[in-house]
Amino acid sequence: MGIIRELIGPKSKYEKDIPFTYEARINIIDGEEDCKSYLADTICALVEYLDKNNIQPDEVKIYEIFQQEEKELETGFCISKEGNWLSRSELCQSFKEHYPGRIDDNGCVFEDREHDVSGP
Repeated sequence: MGIIRELIGPKSKYEKDIPFTYEARINIIDGEEDCKSYLADTICALVEYLDKNNIQPDEVKIYEIFQQEEKELETGFCISKEGNWLSRSELCQSFKEHYPGRIDDNGCVFEDREHDVSGP
């Protein structure tokens, strides 16, 4: 099974109604289009990386990347009322409403994905 997964990738990446990856974009210079970009297969891995690297929520735009489009994600799903990044367990609770039927107390559809983040 490990070889097959390496060849075709995680099953959840083929589901068209959920993103196959997430991207965080941080403008290098205000008003310019140039930005730093970080990619992750899961929103929890991406947010955890941003938090550990002291990248503040107000510096970032997060995008859900689907097979045919990208959508900017409302950061309210990823931050607390105080404006801090949510923990992994808090993200699960927050995203239950964003991805109905995909996340529950027993796990989520994204569990088959890697938790690495790539970026500049």
